[in-house]
Amino acid sequence: MQVLNLRATVCLLSTLSLCYTAQADVKLPRIFGNHMVLQREQANPVWGTADAGETVTVQIEEQSHVTVADTNGNWRVELAPLEAGGPYTLSVSGTNELNFQDVLVGEVWLCSGQSNMQWPLNDINHADVEIATANNPQIRLLTIERNGTTIPQDDIRGEWQLSSSETAADFSAVGYLFGKRLQNALDVPIGLIDNAWGGSAAEAWMPRDVLEDANKYNEYIEMWDERCANYSDELHAQKIKEYREWVAAGKPHPKQHWPKDPRVDQQRPSNLYNGMVHPLLSFGIRGVIWYQGESNVRRAYAYRELFPLLISTWRELWQQGDFSFYWVQLANRHPEVATPQNSAWAELRESQTMTLSLPNTGEAVIIDSGEGRDVHPRDKQTVADRLVRHALAKNYGFEMASDSPRYTSMQVKDQTVTLTFEHVSSGGLRAFDTEEVKGFSIAGSDQQFVWAQAKIVSKNQVEVCSDQVTEPVAVRYAWAGNPVANLQDRNGLPVTPFRTDDWRAATKGKVK
Repeated sequence: MQVLNLRATVCLLSTLSLCYTAQADVKLPRIFGNHMVLQREQANPVWGTADAGETVTVQIEEQSHVTVADTNGNWRVELAPLEAGGPYTLSVSGTNELNFQDVLVGEVWLCSGQSNMQWPLNDINHADVEIATANNPQIRLLTIERNGTTIPQDDIRGEWQLSSSETAADFSAVGYLFGKRLQNALDVPIGLIDNAWGGSAAEAWMPRDVLEDANKYNEYIEMWDERCANYSDELHAQKIKEYREWVAAGKPHPKQHWPKDPRVDQQRPSNLYNGMVHPLLSFGIRGVIWYQGESNVRRAYAYRELFPLLISTWRELWQQGDFSFYWVQLANRHPEVATPQNSAWAELRESQTMTLSLPNTGEAVIIDSGEGRDVHPRDKQTVADRLVRHALAKNYGFEMASDSPRYTSMQVKDQTVTLTFEHVSSGGLRAFDTEEVKGFSIAGSDQQFVWAQAKIVSKNQVEVCSDQVTEPVAVRYAWAGNPVANLQDRNGLPVTPFRTDDWRAATKGKVK
């Protein structure tokens, strides 16, 4: 009996010891790991969990920071700014000790958006060349596993890796190429976080309370709430069963797709903020590069307020000031049109350009590098080149053009409209490929646009007219999904699509 009691006591003590150890273990989210990059020259928060009241020590290089976990077991310290370099070991200790090895300090950029940001390096033009030259241990890559949820998460799935032919091949092509150019120019470590999900809507990347407080997106939220309210695990299982039966039957007409669960969908409001942004908040970054908008084209007019709200919200929640936010304007898409007409794609581009009113922003215009028949153009090198111009010029002091030329004003004299542009490089405007300047349309007060003749009359001015419009009041340029337009500066940066009018947008009031 005594032996049995002794064994029971030993088992009980062992169990209690294990429980105490599990409770007391210091833990950090997986954004911290071996091979990670910390942002140079700014304070870097480090946080995690431990037992309530546990003393936690964080050390790197000659720094040592001590804090105590709060009543919920949460703790946080801030590393003093570090210069670029490494490798270092980041040690975090309490009742246990964690050591993160091969930590570098350099420039960290978050690469987010939808499929054109997610698009991997191995599926672009000249992929074999890019992959063969991807071996660079000074570039570190972290891909955030996709996670849609209604509950804000504190951790992600993914791990930091050194850039190599193997690891870079499946990484965001735009993100990698952007980072490669930075590393070549700056000669410091570069950390890239691939946080994109194909087909995602901007609303999914934002906190629900922010969307609700704006009181402009209620119909979209309600639509998704209704869609999810009547969906269940049983219904999803049934849909999967029906899909597999269709496959087994030889995939007869009509075509079917693998069933999507709307509850975890990448367009459901706040799903991606909760699962893929919330866990990253406060991690030190220099800025964000963003390629998204295709999934919001039908609500393009609303994007003019939604997109700046997203940027402002991320900045506020990140608590690192107005960090840089550079995005890719939508590429050319769909068949070319024979006559001027309204365009949802053009309106989305307009909304993107309007967001330049926010500080520390930049737009990469790529209406000349898309593919009309494919929403996923393979020329990601041009995209990266135009994005990295913003970073090199605005963050790192390189003297180079970054912004595409943009319309600023117009003057009407008789039948001719003179347009003036800003952000024109010293070489002035030029027509690419042909002498004829293409892409302009003009209208009178009847709002009926016709193609216009245009000519460059000075470094930053263009005259536009048409025999069909005797009293012009409005001009549009590259106003189509796939515009035939060729005006650019001497760096090859296309003139930003624009319209001078504010006539009713085709997508105004659209919520789905």
